[in-house]
Amino acid sequence: MVRSQAGRSPTISWLARSGGVGVETVRFYQRRGLLRTPKQPGRAAGSGAIRHYDEADVRRLRFIKAAQAAGFTLEEIRELLRLDAGHDHARARELATARMAALDAKIAELQKARDSLKWLSRRCRENSSAPCPILLAFED
Repeated sequence: MVRSQAGRSPTISWLARSGGVGVETVRFYQRRGLLRTPKQPGRAAGSGAIRHYDEADVRRLRFIKAAQAAGFTLEEIRELLRLDAGHDHARARELATARMAALDAKIAELQKARDSLKWLSRRCRENSSAPCPILLAFED
């Protein structure tokens, strides 16, 4: 078993720190079934019934974070985690392709918004005596 710096088995706070998230995020992922919730040990002397985690939990937490950063939803991440065990490359590729298409659509939407703001900003600079076209655009 992995040991923390103090020589004790890693706790949820260790897992959260190792994964770069807060303890509540770990608990949220556990409630959603993305991370395991270890069984509490018995109330043996000195145990305090603390749940213990290992490097596999850290790897899974980091996987979840990386998949979220790539834009995957929690439901898609759940499927990716299941696929990992089954080596279903075709389905993983389908999910990645769908995510890329969604990202491309979002990028196009953001570029359109940027172009609109650039045009409004230019109009604002050219005619400072009229009402501000930027502010007017958001009123419509």
